[in-house]
Amino acid sequence: MKASRPHDEPAEVSERIVPMRLQRFLARAGVASRRGSEDLMTAGRVRVNGRVVTELGAKVDPRVDAVQVDGVPVTLASMRAYVVLNKPAGYVTTMNDPQGRPTVADLVPREPPGLFPVGRLDRDTTGLLLFTTDGDLAYRLLHPRYHVEKVYRARVEGRVGHGVAKRLAVGVELEDGVTAPARVEIIDAGPPAQVDLAIREGRKRQVRRMFASVGHPVIALHRESFGPVTLGELEPGEYRDLTDDEVRALKATGEDGS
Repeated sequence: MKASRPHDEPAEVSERIVPMRLQRFLARAGVASRRGSEDLMTAGRVRVNGRVVTELGAKVDPRVDAVQVDGVPVTLASMRAYVVLNKPAGYVTTMNDPQGRPTVADLVPREPPGLFPVGRLDRDTTGLLLFTTDGDLAYRLLHPRYHVEKVYRARVEGRVGHGVAKRLAVGVELEDGVTAPARVEIIDAGPPAQVDLAIREGRKRQVRRMFASVGHPVIALHRESFGPVTLGELEPGEYRDLTDDEVRALKATGEDGS
């Protein structure tokens, strides 16, 4: 992933815009990965409104266009779904991995089609991962301008004092710029130390890079919350549907960034 750019739209949710690229539509519908969907297109197996489409830049409007793969209709689910997973270590945050690694798709329901993760957790990072079919909400939750808070608990090397916590809180210099102010709580000074870090950005491997920059490499990392949503009693590898109250709170967070 490139360095965080405040005015960029997150790649994970650009599908909210219609029309969308045909290969992205097919991937969202659960037909194949985007690369696999491109292969289906170039092989002449995809039709839009009865016409074979092989052009990779072709776009469709899911609301009006009829898409078929090998003669079978393909649609996105009309029902909105909101799921939270307690991600174990060792799973890649993607719904399809060409390398054949275990993915989070193996841990969440296959219905409705079009379910996708809101953002990413590193393969070795555990904890809360949201999934939805609601591209508009995912966009708001991930876009930097909405400042949605995510809380991580990190076990790090060495002993962490208040001086280090203050540096993390005011912002540290990374190769892609200074991090925004964060909330920091020392749970156990260590060694090894346990520290809760709440951030409102979403740069690649940001938490790990922040701790490395202050001389305390991460040993283990767990996301505890995303906006108002927490894991509750979920065990690693388990998922649950969000409650109506959680969905409403999440939508409110995505609107005001609180």
